[in-house]
Amino acid sequence: MASPVLVTGGTGRLGKLVVAQLQDSGCDVRVLARHRRPIPQGAEFFTADLRTGHGIKPAVTATAAIIHCATSTRGDAEATRNLVAAASLAGSGHLVYVSIVGIDHIASWGYPRTKLQAEQIVASSGLPRTILRVTQFYDYCLANARKLSRLPVVPVPAGFTVQPVDPRDVAARLVELTLGEPVGRAPDMAGPQVSNWTDLIRGYLTASYRRRRVLPVRIPGTRAVRNGALLPPPGHTVGARTWDQFLAAHA
Repeated sequence: MASPVLVTGGTGRLGKLVVAQLQDSGCDVRVLARHRRPIPQGAEFFTADLRTGHGIKPAVTATAAIIHCATSTRGDAEATRNLVAAASLAGSGHLVYVSIVGIDHIASWGYPRTKLQAEQIVASSGLPRTILRVTQFYDYCLANARKLSRLPVVPVPAGFTVQPVDPRDVAARLVELTLGEPVGRAPDMAGPQVSNWTDLIRGYLTASYRRRRVLPVRIPGTRAVRNGALLPPPGHTVGARTWDQFLAAHA
């Protein structure tokens, strides 16, 4: 790929992994973020504010593809709308967006609702595009496990069936899709094991040598999740790394 690939949110949790994977694949890489951060040698940094649109144009000009990893609890839809507008004017070749498995079923929640709006903006943009929905990241699960395990009794959402995934596997899949032809909606992606929050927490407690009582708590308004809304549909792509393997390296 002669022209560079732009990664929005390229200094974030997923974006950093995507940037590394792109460089390993021999791509020239641009990184877009709101504030200056250290980036790998050889990558080009652009400061821009997606929510206001300031600074986007230079970053998207003459790009072969854009991987939109930037996300926030507020303003995702507007940020994506501004990015799409700039990419359309610049004639960008391929827009790749990472979304959430089952987002249609949990759109009453604040963050998923905004993410779904952003996904719809990409889908209706007219740009060559690929949308990849993924399940929860292992490091998100780990961060929550660490917080909850500070308590003498660890409360966990009862009946939350999930299939989390390693973000490194997601990064590799995003790069694979980016270097291929736009496919519209790609098969969803999840980790190799179906689990629940009770077992995830217990796995963390074991790996970190902690003794805690785990107390499943029924949370109102989560029936869709208890019915499997966060699980991928048949035909999904499966990551390689298990939760226990991730914990062995990080817990």
